[in-house]
Order: sequence, then C-alpha cells, then structure tokens
Amino acid sequence: MSLEHVLLAMLGTPASGYDLKAQFESGVRFFWSAEFGQIYPTLKAMQRKGWIEGRSEPSPKGPPRIVYSRTSVGTREFHAWLRGGPVMGNERFAWIAQLIHYGELHDLDATERFIDELSRKQSFVRDALADALSGVEIDHPQGDSTMDDILFHEWLALQVGLRAIQARIDWCEEVKRTIHARRERASRKVTEPNSERNGKR
Repeated sequence: MSLEHVLLAMLGTPASGYDLKAQFESGVRFFWSAEFGQIYPTLKAMQRKGWIEGRSEPSPKGPPRIVYSRTSVGTREFHAWLRGGPVMGNERFAWIAQLIHYGELHDLDATERFIDELSRKQSFVRDALADALSGVEIDHPQGDSTMDDILFHEWLALQVGLRAIQARIDWCEEVKRTIHARRERASRKVTEPNSERNGKR
C-alpha cells in the first residue's frame, strides 16, 4: 500500500492537508501512519500526476487553505488499485524488528516489559476499533442488508482489524506464559546440581 493510494481513498471527499492529517490522527493511523511532513509533498506529487486538484478556499483562521479533491484520472487510478487484489508484503512492524534482536540484551525481564507495553498499546487500538465497530452495529447488527456498500466495507475492515489486534494481544499473553516457564526451567537447572551434590554427602 502506498501513501498516495491511501490519500486517494481519503479524498473521495475534498479535504485540506490539515483535514487529512486530522483523519490520520483520528483513525487511519490504526492501519497506516503518516507524518505531517509526508502528506504535503505526496499531495504535490499526486497533483503533478493529475490524480488530484487543489483549489484555494477561505479559511476560518489565517490565510486561505488549499482543498484537494480527486480528479477523474485519480478516481480511475484509485479504482485500478482497488481491483488489483490485496497488496501484501509491504507491512512494516518495527516492533518485530526490535523483538528479533532482543536476545542481545540477555534480559528476560526487559523482554517481559516490552511484551507488556506492546499488549497495552495493542489494547488501546483494540478498544478504539471495538468502539467504532459497535457504533456501526447499533443500527446494523452483523452487517445486515440495510447497510449501503460503503458502510458494509468499512464494517468488514473494522472487523478484520479488530480480530488481528486481538490475535496480537492473545499472543502477548502466550509469550508471557512462555517467559515464566522459561524462568522456572532455568531456576530448576540452577538448583538441581546443588541438590545432587548435597545428596552425595
């Protein structure tokens, strides 16, 4: 997935760069993060490709703002991206890269703290997604047929996001049990030789 295509998705409704950043902060960040400094250069690149256009509008505060919207070319590109099948292999999980090398610390307590913090952060995301999902399901339990196509697919995305996050939280609990078992085995290895020596006396 590219930031350009995420922005094309968000620009189904015209928005300023500031509006787009606010949308990232309020929900999009749960599946795609973008720094404020990335958004404007990407919008400019998309304008050069003819995917979006910007128009100046008065701002309630300060100077006029540029509001961007998809062009017909941008809509065709966006639809081609949607029809191109699932985009796989571009996900970047920095915490997994950290975890791979945590053995260099030789510190199971640090590993457990890392897993605890990961679980807390994942729980925060899970709760936010669960709130959004329950908000949809108040009027449309289990994706009933009264949902329009847009809401139905948002509901599907919320569901898969929630299940993926819950799987990570469950994995964190499993890891903590494994760490405790590892400590117990290490502790027995330390005490057993001493017990054998004491028995021989």
